[in-house]
Amino acid sequence: MTPARIAHGENPLRTAQDKRLPRIAGPCGLVLFGVTGDLARKKLMPAIYDLANRGLLPPGFSLVGFARRDWATQDFGKVVHDAVKEHARTPFSEDVWRNLSEGFRFVPGTFDDPAAFDLLAKTVEELDRDRGTGGNHAFYLSIPPGFFATVCEQLERCGLTTAEGDSWRRVIIEKPFGHDLKSAQTLNAIVEGVFPPDSVFRIDHYLGKETVQNLLALRFANQLFEPVWNANYVDHVQITMAEDIGIAGRAGYYDGIGAARDVIQNHLLQLLALTAMEEPVSFDAKDLRAEKEKVLSAVRLPADLDKRAARGQYAAGWQGAEEVVGYLEEDGVDPASTTETFAAVTLEVDTRRWAGVPFYLRTGKRLGKRVTEIAVVFKRAPHLPFEHTATEELGQNAIVIRVQPDEGVTIRFGSKVPGAQMEVRDVTMDFGYGSSFTEASPEAYERLILDVLLGEPPLFPRHEEVESSWRILDPLMRHWAKGGKPEQYVAGTWGPASADRMLERDGRTWRMP
Repeated sequence: MTPARIAHGENPLRTAQDKRLPRIAGPCGLVLFGVTGDLARKKLMPAIYDLANRGLLPPGFSLVGFARRDWATQDFGKVVHDAVKEHARTPFSEDVWRNLSEGFRFVPGTFDDPAAFDLLAKTVEELDRDRGTGGNHAFYLSIPPGFFATVCEQLERCGLTTAEGDSWRRVIIEKPFGHDLKSAQTLNAIVEGVFPPDSVFRIDHYLGKETVQNLLALRFANQLFEPVWNANYVDHVQITMAEDIGIAGRAGYYDGIGAARDVIQNHLLQLLALTAMEEPVSFDAKDLRAEKEKVLSAVRLPADLDKRAARGQYAAGWQGAEEVVGYLEEDGVDPASTTETFAAVTLEVDTRRWAGVPFYLRTGKRLGKRVTEIAVVFKRAPHLPFEHTATEELGQNAIVIRVQPDEGVTIRFGSKVPGAQMEVRDVTMDFGYGSSFTEASPEAYERLILDVLLGEPPLFPRHEEVESSWRILDPLMRHWAKGGKPEQYVAGTWGPASADRMLERDGRTWRMP
């Protein structure tokens, strides 16, 4: 910083390189397709407001809604207002709302209506002129993948995908990224045929969670952990995403997709990649992605999928104090459906670091509680200089990264029980974001939308990662499609018995979070 700038009262420590300062998006706007959906109402609109409330959006930020509704802009504003009031993380401020809502616009139309997209192009042009958005616009496709091609073609036809000068155009797409490898490749070709690869942002909201990013800090900022993060010390890794809800009225989407495609292909394999990858040269997008892609290319399915994988379907039972129906009795579900609501699989990472270490992945609905965690379980000490009775209650050391709901890290280790006798039991040391930091963690969508507007892509998987994930999962889905129905499990339990047997064959058990 120059002496003249210091003389004018600027703090030389608080420069653009000071990572303590939040980065604010430059002039830009967001066009949101699918504004009538649950995702937009519960997550996207509140996240945009929360970013504005935190001062992270530019003064002229604009939000354009596109939907098949006979709305005026004020009607759209009312929809956003109601969504913000109900779901925003930060307190409601009339001043923030007034400034933000001045940039709202609404374009009525269908995805196959050229006139509607011509009006959208005109609206974007007006925003550049009136709001100073500078030609910088992101298009959020919060719509079923079957409409991606139509919307991308319409955007290209009316010139909305072309940026002039230093301005930018970006597209954001939600999972699912296809339903198998072939469809993912087709989808990638469609989107990247219109937008450059670096302008395509594939949203996996799990990658925006604070603890997922803290996994990188835990591993690579601490000499304490990385030296033992390998097959010499690690016995196995369990990655769990459990939900206590059913399909919640989403039968039209979920039936035919199932737990493996819905969660393992994207969320859990991304968590596996971050857990197992080598240290990147830097945390730039290209270096981080390169390490994740290398790990995913080394993941192998076991030969005997009947014994090394499990699938289930929840039956009627009790979820806490509520009696709930089984999956086949849910509204909109085919009574003969073979869609799994629970999936578990054993994976191997064929690298020197992880040779011989099984990675157990599981996900399901109507399980015992809502939790997502990564548990790195260590081998037992090769020699214990204690009487057997002194350590009979001692388990294995573990590092557990809690992704949700109470984000944090737990370390499990053995400690002496107070008293005259030598008795060793498991104890835990716990770090929680809520108790360790005064600032509340932003919602995942806040972070990810801001990263899009800033043009920072490290948390967004490229098509190579997506296709690698499908190469891992496709053989399992083909195996399950050959016959048989998923095993039934009672709602409120932890899945089918076959999942327990999968680990018992290895002399292990699932963690009970």
